[in-house]
Amino acid sequence: MSEDRRVVTDSGIPVGRVYGPPSDAPGDSPPDSLGDPGAFPFTRGIHPDMYRGRVWTMRQYAGFGTAEETNTRFLYLLDRGQTGLSVAFDLPTQMGYDSDHAMSDGEVGRVGVAIDSLDDMRTLFQGIRLDEVSTSMTINSTAAILLALYIALGDEQGVPRSKLAGTVQNDVLKEYVARGTYIYPVEHSLRLIADIIAFCAVEVPRWNPVSISGYHIREAGSTAPQEVAFTFANGLEYVERAMARGIELEVFAPRLSFFFAAHNDLLEEVAKFRAARRLWAALMRERYGASDTSCRLRFHTQTGGSTLTAQQPLNNVVRVTVQALAATLGGTQSLHTNGYDEALALPSEESAKLALRTQQILASESGVTRTVDPLGGSWYVETLTDEIEKRARDYLERIAEMGGASRALEYMQEEIHRAAYRFQREIESGDRPVVGVNVHDEDEGPLRIGQPDYSALERQQREKLSALKGRRDVGSVNAALAAVREVARGEGNLMPPIIEAVKANATLGDISDALRSEWGTYDAA
Repeated sequence: MSEDRRVVTDSGIPVGRVYGPPSDAPGDSPPDSLGDPGAFPFTRGIHPDMYRGRVWTMRQYAGFGTAEETNTRFLYLLDRGQTGLSVAFDLPTQMGYDSDHAMSDGEVGRVGVAIDSLDDMRTLFQGIRLDEVSTSMTINSTAAILLALYIALGDEQGVPRSKLAGTVQNDVLKEYVARGTYIYPVEHSLRLIADIIAFCAVEVPRWNPVSISGYHIREAGSTAPQEVAFTFANGLEYVERAMARGIELEVFAPRLSFFFAAHNDLLEEVAKFRAARRLWAALMRERYGASDTSCRLRFHTQTGGSTLTAQQPLNNVVRVTVQALAATLGGTQSLHTNGYDEALALPSEESAKLALRTQQILASESGVTRTVDPLGGSWYVETLTDEIEKRARDYLERIAEMGGASRALEYMQEEIHRAAYRFQREIESGDRPVVGVNVHDEDEGPLRIGQPDYSALERQQREKLSALKGRRDVGSVNAALAAVREVARGEGNLMPPIIEAVKANATLGDISDALRSEWGTYDAA
């Protein structure tokens, strides 16, 4: 490599040839002012012993086709050592449409599991006690309904709500910014999020009522500093909305969780996680005088779906390993590793098992669990940590000047689009090498992956839904939906009437339509 060539990280941060101690550091010692793990500002980890005390949760994301098929995958993964469940939902479920709606044609069960009713939720968790697992549900606009279904199932199983543990993503602001599965206007969506936070604080205290997601921001093309900044801008908005509802900070803030991506630039990603912990702690202390407990950044990580290539897909095994290593060196609390074939289809059973084994090998054989923050004090990593924190703060200051995240949606979108465009141009020009795509790109022929019969799955799901609608008590359903609409018109908490509605066999589409009738929908134009 030529000495005069500009070397930068994946996010464009300049990289020096070599790093030494800062000019004010004595001798050749690495920085010694990092603080201790488990203590504010948590740069080195949120627990004193980190993985020496307890390894990260291995929470593989799964969901496809029908509840029956997804239940089979859950049981398969649990039997092979997975320690938490994570549910992917199909597009109609995410958008508030039942499987028999015209808008669902051709989409049922394709990118996740179809969940229309309490019947489906029972099937999804058949043979699984809800007090014996923690469950993460990646759902946003319909988060209140899926959480209601989970709570209703727990009630049926006789599980006290105080023992239900898990997370509902419930981060709608990032949907407007980066992903697109929104339904209602912004203010109504934020009201629903605050309802969930308030309800969980009292009724489901072990539940994380929102998982503030940088993952989808990064997948849309952001840089690492943008991922941190825009995620925290959304998080601060949720904090403000919850406090405006009269919920005490120290009641809900310890249950806030976060969700980040892990991409290929190993050391930049490690620095990103460390910078994020320190920055969130500082923001919560500076703005709200939060306690140490409320300043802790707890986060889940998923390896980068957008980094996977359809060409030479077995190369993705290596990419996922590098990304998982970044997450664990960076101190994640839970981790999903992608299957190598996900650029082509939903992961096969074989690739799902290999993805889980990747985590287990890291935990059992790599040595990363033996000491806390093993890269702490690296002059390069500490420089990157400082720079990512600085750049993220700069973005947050600009967003604050605009009035907060809900008023800065277009700004965040534009910044992500610019970063994504630069990234793609670099791949196309060859300035950013991608093995198997623009370098070492000999044709190896297609990977043969079996595909389910989605038409048959859709028919099966619609038949099941039709049977439910044929046997339910229509009067009870209508009364329950009327109660939902009445609360939506006022200022009460929507969670109790939604729980009663799902217990009356109102469907996800029924309840979403009831809210649409009162609130309308968001017009992106």
